[in-house]
Order: sequence, then C-alpha cells, then structure tokens
Amino acid sequence: MTLEDYIQQHIDPEGDYLHRLWRDTQLRLSYGQMASGHVQGRLLKMFTQMIHPRLAVELGTFSGYSALCIAEGLEEGAMLHTFEIYDEQEDFTRPWIEGSVFANRIQMHIGDALTLIPEMGLTDIDMAFIDADKRHYSEFYEMLLPRMRCGGFILADNTLWYGHVVEGETRESDQQTLGIKHFNDMLAKDTRVEKVIVPVRDGLTLIRKL
Repeated sequence: MTLEDYIQQHIDPEGDYLHRLWRDTQLRLSYGQMASGHVQGRLLKMFTQMIHPRLAVELGTFSGYSALCIAEGLEEGAMLHTFEIYDEQEDFTRPWIEGSVFANRIQMHIGDALTLIPEMGLTDIDMAFIDADKRHYSEFYEMLLPRMRCGGFILADNTLWYGHVVEGETRESDQQTLGIKHFNDMLAKDTRVEKVIVPVRDGLTLIRKL
C-alpha cells in the first residue's frame, strides 16, 4: 500500500459521479493527470465550506473535476464561474457539469479569463482557484486581487511544479517553470496578502487578501 492509497482510504470518498468523471478524464483526455483527483478534490470542497463564498471563480476548468468539488462545498444560492480558454474542451466538460446535481451552482465560460472577468464586471469575489496556464499566473493574480473582497482567498495550484522551482537556472524555453517561479517570487514579497504554500500534490498556495 502506498501513502496515497492510505490517505484515500482514511478520508471521505470521492463519490461515484466524481469517480466516473476521473476515469473518463484519464481515458479520453490528454494530460488527464491535470484533474484535481480524490484528495485535492476533498480539500477544495472543505476549503470552500470553510470560506463560505457567495461568489467563487475558477481559472482553468479542464474536465470539470475541481469545479464540481468547489460547487459541492458551496451553500445554496452561491455561484461558481469557471473559465476554460480552450474551446475544444467544452464538448467533454460541459455535459459532465450539466449532468451533475450541482449544475445550478456552476456557470462555465469559454474564453480568456483575463478578458472575460473584467468584461463581466465580477467584483467582491470571495474565493478564486487558479489552475490554468502557468505562464500567466502573475497576470491572473494581478487581475484577480483588486476584484477580491478583503478577507477573500485565492488558491493557486501547482506552485511547486514537480520540484522544478528549486532547481538551478531555468532554460528560457521552459516558460511554464519560469512563470511559476516568477509568481512565487512576486507573491513572497507582496504585503497586500497573507500566504502559505501547502505541499499537497504539486503544491497549493493559499492567499488571503488583507
């Protein structure tokens, strides 16, 4: 038994619908490992329940697994807006979202969140989950922070980036790693927020706006 197996056996189950979505993601999509999965999914649900957001946003829908976990933690009347830049993803993801018992808590948008969120005028955001193009994490953050309410939380995924953040000099061609490194370095100096990196899965940074 691996440590991951042990953890999964000692936390809440992911549920049949999420398990089927996870399996379908691995079978039908490239890079299926990008989906949050059982442990992080339960963590996202619990963080959502702790934060009590009325308005939540997600950057990077992918297969919809994390969106469903966040929506599961939302209270009645709260809403999650999830943004996916790749339109070819919609045919897979939208039916899974619309077939969920939490479909009325999720609005899925196709397009660039850096453009759509300002155009939609979303403000007073209580919770945001960033799990999109690592090259643009700093831009996502700077776009979101003024739109967050004071005391709101931003959760940024993959901030340890397979351990590449502690390696030596990064090749200029590795824009994903450079993006994460720049984001982490910028965030470490940002006095507008409190922050902590949780070494779960590939690193999850919790950020609280002051």
